[in-house]
This record gives sequence, structure tokens and C-alpha cells, in this order.
Amino acid sequence: MAKDDYFVIVYKVLLYLYACFKRKTVFDLSVFLKSIKVDISEAYFDDILRMMQTEGYIEGYKYKRVWGGDVIRISEYEQLEITQKGIEFLQDNSKMRKVKEFLLESVDAVASLINIVKV
Repeated sequence: MAKDDYFVIVYKVLLYLYACFKRKTVFDLSVFLKSIKVDISEAYFDDILRMMQTEGYIEGYKYKRVWGGDVIRISEYEQLEITQKGIEFLQDNSKMRKVKEFLLESVDAVASLINIVKV
């Protein structure tokens, strides 16, 4: 599993937003981007966030289609929130459990968030 895999990014986003929801941490844009957006393009990250919102895992992501069909983000990352469906996906999905095991093998900010939130 690669660090830029869709499910790895989804797990990290949900985990960070869940920690914020539980008031274990305060949203910090630099920490959010550093721990989640590892060597991926802005467009790929925005595609993932858009898909997560479409699936109902997050809310607060606003975007607009512009000339040529391109999509631009018109909201700030600080507006993102995890939904109940996102919490359930984070805790109950077998793919998310595999990602958790993968990430626990690496020592970084995400591993410490996993321990804080105890997902």
C-alpha cells in the first residue's frame, strides 16, 4: 500500500477530522497538510475530498466547475468536518483497518493521532 493511495489519504483525513471533532486537537492547517498531503498534487487531493463528500464522509468542502470542466476549491480546509457516516467508515470498514495497520508501522504524526483517538 502506497502513502499516496486513495484509502490511505481518506484514512488520514478522517482520522484528523475525527480528532478535531473529539476535541483531542485543534485544527491546524500546517499539521493537517503535513500529515495528510504527502507528495500528492493539489488536484488529486481535491478529487479525493470531493469524492469523500459525495460519499457522505465529510462536509464543508465547496468547489466550483469552471471553464473547461476544471474544478476549483472555493472553501478553506478549516471548514471540513467529519460526518457520522465518516466516523462509522473510519471505525467499521475493513479497508480502513488495513490502512491503520499499515500506518501504525510508520512513526509519524498520523500514528500519534491514531493513539490519541483510539480508533
